[in-house]
Amino acid sequence: MIMHMNSPVKKIGLVLKRRDPRVRDVVREIMPLLGAHGVEVFLDDGLSQEFPSARGVARPQEMASLVDVVSVFGGDGTLLYAARLVASSGTPILGVNLGSLGFLTEVKLEDVMQAFEKLLAGRYLLEPRMMLDVEVSRNGREPVRYLALNDAVINKGALARIIELEVQVNGELVTLARADGLIISTPTGSTAYSLSAGGPILYPTLEAFLITPICPHTLTNRPVAVPNTADVSVSLRHGTDVMLTVDGQVGMPLEPGDSLRLRKAESALNLIQIEGSTFFRLLREKLKWG
Repeated sequence: MIMHMNSPVKKIGLVLKRRDPRVRDVVREIMPLLGAHGVEVFLDDGLSQEFPSARGVARPQEMASLVDVVSVFGGDGTLLYAARLVASSGTPILGVNLGSLGFLTEVKLEDVMQAFEKLLAGRYLLEPRMMLDVEVSRNGREPVRYLALNDAVINKGALARIIELEVQVNGELVTLARADGLIISTPTGSTAYSLSAGGPILYPTLEAFLITPICPHTLTNRPVAVPNTADVSVSLRHGTDVMLTVDGQVGMPLEPGDSLRLRKAESALNLIQIEGSTFFRLLREKLKWG
């Protein structure tokens, strides 16, 4: 469901891709606009000295609780990092794309001033994006938990052999997959690794998960979509040098006997869409669909 969101923005937090030299110039460009509207700007404490006109300083972990909106300047990786920080608070995110493909940070660099003017005027939509709760169990120990916006990926190392995974949905066996790995993705993540592995594109608000094998040994093992109410479990039956990677950023090594439980997370990410932006327009631009 997409809702109109017209609440005034009084406080905004900026999360920046630090290694990109363009970020500094863009932030300096928008600061006068934000100041003219009386918006209080929060930066993380590591950047506060570079932008003295910012009125607030906060650690990234605390920023979401202090602001109305978080704006991310970078690529999808920067937004995925920010998503884990803000998801539990419900604070919306606006992404400004400094990368190339970028399905999440959809505001183009050349459109940033116009986008911020629309944001401050309340001309935007708020789109809730489902997140994935990932729980890893090993030998009865306390489970390790992760939160994913895009996907959880189980894959083998560069020199490892094919791994064997047992996949169940709601307690029913789906398949014993012998493959290079497995991707469990949200609709948002359907345009990420799952797409490269032959998975379909899902509309981002669709209430479903994707289970996509990576280079399966049995060619009839195909991607499967299941309802987002499903309880998905994956057990590592056989394999060495196997990793779990969540959103391409965090994770852990897996051992035979480890099991994963994947469910719809209680938290959702509220992603801001500026007026005039649509998912199909984004696909046409990013995938060159004529």
